Amino acid sequence: MKAIIIDDERLARQELRNLLAAYKEIEVIAECADAVQAKEKITELKPDIIFCDIQMPGKSGLELVEEISATVDVVFVTAYDEHAIKAFELNAFDYLLKPVQADRLAETIKKLSIKDSATKMDNNSPLSDKDMVFIKDGDKCWFVKLADIRLFESEGNYVRVYFDTFRPLILRSLNSLETRLNEKQFFRASRKHMINLSYIASIETWFNGGLNAKLKDGKEIEISRRQAVKLKDMMSL
Repeated sequence: MKAIIIDDERLARQELRNLLAAYKEIEVIAECADAVQAKEKITELKPDIIFCDIQMPGKSGLELVEEISATVDVVFVTAYDEHAIKAFELNAFDYLLKPVQADRLAETIKKLSIKDSATKMDNNSPLSDKDMVFIKDGDKCWFVKLADIRLFESEGNYVRVYFDTFRPLILRSLNSLETRLNEKQFFRASRKHMINLSYIASIETWFNGGLNAKLKDGKEIEISRRQAVKLKDMMSL
């Protein structure tokens, strides 16, 4: 997620940048010292999030947000709490008080990541191994890095997702997931299985020209003859 920090105090911008450096999912693409410069950068760079001070010379952060597109998430960062009501009237994503506490910022980043993941899933945007995905099965929820998922297994109208010791079911099809994922990481082994190639421990030849892949957790997956040919072509030097 691309972010812009907007604050008229250089030290405040640097302090927030240092805190955000702990989150690989956040990329700070610009810093701005006033609302005029910020509006230009938002138009030019199209960030996903802005971390915006409220009291600044010239236009305030509240006035800035009234003028910009609603497609950017706004996290106000201010030393004063009396603007909170107005901030949320402007549909601010969150409101942080200075000095920003690391645990409070962590809550904000988690919520932003969940929203970003849900948006990508809903919009059918391509996913990379660095993306976090939100998985819900009944009353249980997980927030999982895509790279940590080792296998998708079709079960009727559902797909079972294998990660850590968990096996939740999601209402998706393998076909829909296949269009979202990089086949050089998640390979469609058969009608029923899609494997994270980094979790394959060994492969041996199998019946009728197919392959048998053994995963690092010991589970064995048969790769159909047709997909075996595709895998060999894709992975050969």
